[in-house]
Amino acid sequence: MDSSNLDLQAMKALPPARRPCVHHLKGRIRFRPCTNDYLCGNCEFDQYFYDEYSVHAVVKPVAVLEVRGFKFPHGYYLHHGHTWARVEEGSSVRIGMDDFALALLGPLDRVEAPLMGKIVKQGRPCLDLTRGGRRAAVLCPLSGVVTAVNPKLRESGNLANQDPYTEGWVMTLQPRDLRKEIRNLMLAPQSAEFLEEEVARLHGIVEEALPLAADGGHFGKDIFGAMPQLGWERLTRAFLRT
Repeated sequence: MDSSNLDLQAMKALPPARRPCVHHLKGRIRFRPCTNDYLCGNCEFDQYFYDEYSVHAVVKPVAVLEVRGFKFPHGYYLHHGHTWARVEEGSSVRIGMDDFALALLGPLDRVEAPLMGKIVKQGRPCLDLTRGGRRAAVLCPLSGVVTAVNPKLRESGNLANQDPYTEGWVMTLQPRDLRKEIRNLMLAPQSAEFLEEEVARLHGIVEEALPLAADGGHFGKDIFGAMPQLGWERLTRAFLRT
């Protein structure tokens, strides 16, 4: 008999009020007694946890790369359309937009994701951004079924700009072919090299459109707002690849 079975037997031997929920044992919640004899598959709270609580339990990045003023966390995968993917427990994947794209377009009014249950495909438009009367589509980094969306971004898209890698997440997916598709994404140091190239391209666009504004320094957090002459459609085509 393995140790996990022994642990389970020991917990079942405790009085019902003292049997800790599995989610408490994993450090996710405060103490809560197990009320279903550790049959998690039939437990209403377990279903609630995965439907509600875990969606909002965003993990803070351990370390962050900084490339020419733009940040990207270690352990996150980057798509060339400037979306990120983070693989979480149970192969669930959390998705959002990177710091570069959000600084490029500036504070957003809304970020809209597909409804739960919808199927999205890698490299196809899956998110819709709005700023003023302008809209932009964003490519999906992975294929899968949408399992949750961040409702806050429908009312305040600027939350993504403020905290792109944690509270500004956009949706979660149950991926369809994670092992194959993740090869098309970048981790450090590839993501750092890619962002260096993107910043260089952006400097080139600025130099072409506004020669007097090109000083070679770091860009701010609202590039389009500071230099609308660059053109919303030009920027989204060039960097969001849509």
